[in-house]
Amino acid sequence: MAEANRAGFDALNAAKAISLVVPAALLAGAYGSQHLGGLAPCEMCYWQRYAHWAGLAFAIGAYLLARMPDRGRSFVWLAALAILTSGAIGAYHAGVESGLFEGATQCTTMAAGASTEDLLRAVMDAPMVRCDEIQFEFLGISMAGWNAILSIAAALVILWLSFKRPKDLALA
Repeated sequence: MAEANRAGFDALNAAKAISLVVPAALLAGAYGSQHLGGLAPCEMCYWQRYAHWAGLAFAIGAYLLARMPDRGRSFVWLAALAILTSGAIGAYHAGVESGLFEGATQCTTMAAGASTEDLLRAVMDAPMVRCDEIQFEFLGISMAGWNAILSIAAALVILWLSFKRPKDLALA
């Protein structure tokens, strides 16, 4: 145990770091693809983002509550649950894109305007974004698919690390 602590590895701190970095990175990728890459998000894309925002807030809470008796562990669990939720929504979204599931029944648009006439014109001119159409793929996997893979894997690692005790590290 002392050897693991001398090495400086603390599983809970690693879980906190992952729970902070993963949603921040995935949100940065989502907003970057939207604002820099010109990809408009659909309704389910927003759902995935909401869960990552929640995960990010819980991860920050875990750091703020580091001096509490559980060292912020409960907030790490909440962050992992939020990240896992985003991954589950991403998996469902990828299934919608591949035709396995029926998607959301509404389309989203980036329209905004001050008057009713401006709003109507903006709605009519704005691109309609369907949840069942893939806008971008990398290695044959959509952005929703990548979110599912990365989020679910990260959530499982966060949970695994958060349940480790210092005595468990001495055996590793």
